[in-house]
Amino acid sequence: AFGVALSAVAVLSGWLLWASLGLGWALLALAAIDLRHFVLPDVLCLPLIPAGLAVGWALDPSLLPEHSLGAILGFAAFIAIAIAYRRLRGREGLGMGDAKLLAAAGAWLGWRALPSVVLIAAVVALALALAGALAGGKLAWTSRIAFGPHLALGFWLVWLFGPVILG
Repeated sequence: AFGVALSAVAVLSGWLLWASLGLGWALLALAAIDLRHFVLPDVLCLPLIPAGLAVGWALDPSLLPEHSLGAILGFAAFIAIAIAYRRLRGREGLGMGDAKLLAAAGAWLGWRALPSVVLIAAVVALALALAGALAGGKLAWTSRIAFGPHLALGFWLVWLFGPVILG
């Protein structure tokens, strides 16, 4: 919790700092719950969507369509991936909570930032899974990995520092 506050204070100030602290603490709680129970509760996820739209509107009302589209595309993209995975593998692989969290990221960041959020989340998840396997842990095609913590980290980093710029 202290790291969330410290990282936000280093970058933000005023009302945006308080909004960002709320976001950071919600993401931290979501990450902890997902790690322990493999669920991202709606009670924490869903309020982040209107909150992100409100913050986006307060920052620049002309960007509200971009942020609204971000929420829609974030949700739709992960739902499409979840459906495809279920059809290919015959089991669940990506939960609705992940889709709702990516929708929240889209609401806060806008649709253009979503690839950065997913890239950071995927790279961190893969790196940690591989590190665990190399350290003697068990990693198989059927291993469950909570993706919410990685998604929350990508969301937080892009919120604070902006999208990844390659090249």
